[in-house]
Amino acid sequence: MTQVKDKTDQQLNRALAELMGWTNIQIVETERIWARKPDDGWSKELPDHQWSDYVPDYAGEPAASQEIQTAACAKNKTLYIGNLSYIMLGKSCLYLDAVSLELAADFCNASPRERAEAAYITLSISKEDLNGTVGYR
Repeated sequence: MTQVKDKTDQQLNRALAELMGWTNIQIVETERIWARKPDDGWSKELPDHQWSDYVPDYAGEPAASQEIQTAACAKNKTLYIGNLSYIMLGKSCLYLDAVSLELAADFCNASPRERAEAAYITLSISKEDLNGTVGYR
């Protein structure tokens, strides 16, 4: 089971950015820290507090949380909803045949942080894990 509750928003944003293909680089001439999907392959390890202000705020901004939710759903919609239900309700609806309309409406109102946590869990699960124990149960 992947733990996310102990991560700060910044740590969660960085972990999600890395899962989305971002890497950290430093432009030496300007001494500014940037994070982007690199074309040149050059990267440098930086501490969390210096990583970047340019990484999307998946845990705080609704639009960015929608972006990461879309990526998680593209990987495995059922697993994402199961993880989101665990984060929001404390139990997974992964094994239900159907989700009630009331529960579906609750999922629509998930906070950016809840979406980001569920997406992190879903995106960090490897293909091998999909055959065994996955996400929250």
